[in-house]
Amino acid sequence: MKNMVKEFKEFVMRGNVIDLAVAVIIGGAFQAIIGSLVNDIFMPIIGIIIGGHDFSELSVTVGTATLTYGNFIQAIINFLAIALCLFLVIKTVNKMKKPKAPEAPKPAAKADDVVLLEEIRDLLKKQNQNRPAQRSGGNRNSNRRNPKKEENPEAPKEA
Repeated sequence: MKNMVKEFKEFVMRGNVIDLAVAVIIGGAFQAIIGSLVNDIFMPIIGIIIGGHDFSELSVTVGTATLTYGNFIQAIINFLAIALCLFLVIKTVNKMKKPKAPEAPKPAAKADDVVLLEEIRDLLKKQNQNRPAQRSGGNRNSNRRNPKKEENPEAPKEA
């Protein structure tokens, strides 16, 4: 039993459950405000526009049953008004949450081997810029030693 009470306490104290409870309470109060807005402001204006009809009185009698479709129309208007108000509230909150100017991500630190390779590359570029230009019209490899022509005098000769 103690374990169950502990688990229930952890469940209730989670942020999502508390947020949901607050949202339900505020939603109930918000629904009363929207209901008054629709019933006391929107519906009379809509009634005047369509010829002075009161939607709550719109109904059809079928046999012994009375279908009050005016209440259904009013419920649809309530829903649309609530949806519009929530959309505007959420849009405003999201605007306030957005950062004004996104910060540029900081470049990651380069690895030591990358830094060394870049230094070597830069030194080689500098050396190549200081070296006089090669004469044109020769074999590119003419400055390289040909290992077949030069023999190591200490190496044993093959038979």
